[in-house]
Amino acid sequence: MTTCSKILSKTDTSKALSLPTKFFKYSLPSFNGGHAVGFQAMDESGFVWTFKCSTRKKGHPKPVLSKGWLAFVRNKKLKVGDKIKFSVLDPTAAVPSYGVRAEKEVKIFGAIFGYSPITAPSIP
Repeated sequence: MTTCSKILSKTDTSKALSLPTKFFKYSLPSFNGGHAVGFQAMDESGFVWTFKCSTRKKGHPKPVLSKGWLAFVRNKKLKVGDKIKFSVLDPTAAVPSYGVRAEKEVKIFGAIFGYSPITAPSIP
């Protein structure tokens, strides 16, 4: 299973999620010569989210999730410092399926101890 995880920044929680190019290149659906592609990912509650991933037309491609992303952030109550994980559930399938998991930062006495999955049901 191919995965990509990222600690969320202010831009990630307020505008769009910037994805590592490596994950985009090997794991996301093909852009087929275009600069945007839609895909769906299932969260831990079984809810399927629809996202749009796009790249710049010129210069460094820098993939970002825009459509659907901020609704996900609001629903999961994500903040700067929380973690997001995308995974390809079955990379051998003709049409790959994706998973998305949000994790809250766990602090003990002000120090980051780890991350805890958000298990609340998703209702956008």
